[in-house]
Amino acid sequence: MQSTGFGIIDTGNKRLVYVASGCVKSGAGDLATRLKAILEGLKQVIAAHGPVEVAVEKVFVNANPQSTLALGQARGTAICAAVLANLPVSEYTALQVKQSVVGNGHAAKEQVQHMVKRLLALPGDPAPDAADALACAICHAHGRSFGALETKSFRMKRGRLV
Repeated sequence: MQSTGFGIIDTGNKRLVYVASGCVKSGAGDLATRLKAILEGLKQVIAAHGPVEVAVEKVFVNANPQSTLALGQARGTAICAAVLANLPVSEYTALQVKQSVVGNGHAAKEQVQHMVKRLLALPGDPAPDAADALACAICHAHGRSFGALETKSFRMKRGRLV
């Protein structure tokens, strides 16, 4: 957990418009100090840009339990920053984010970066952490525009959805 990406978009006029993105660096030190740096950094981002909603990617379990735990703690800190600012928080899985932005829930990071660049008309690919955050914001905007994102699985049986 060296940095936490953030991405801010404006969805006025039914268009996705890039506002800002970047990373909050947690620096060195013990866990509590790094989490405090993330909290303070995100509080500054919220104060500077005044978002009205926050979307956060859900943590998935990977091969390294320590990495999963650290990611979960950073994520919890990001949620706390939003809640302290009285902002509603929505959560999306990586699969939902990739499906919404790329059209493929198993897309590579480079594909996500490229589509974020195209959807927001950016001059270049955003940094990976910022691209992930912008993709989560785009996913949230798509979900709000087109109704709630479907999270249930479905299967086709004799031409009918079951």
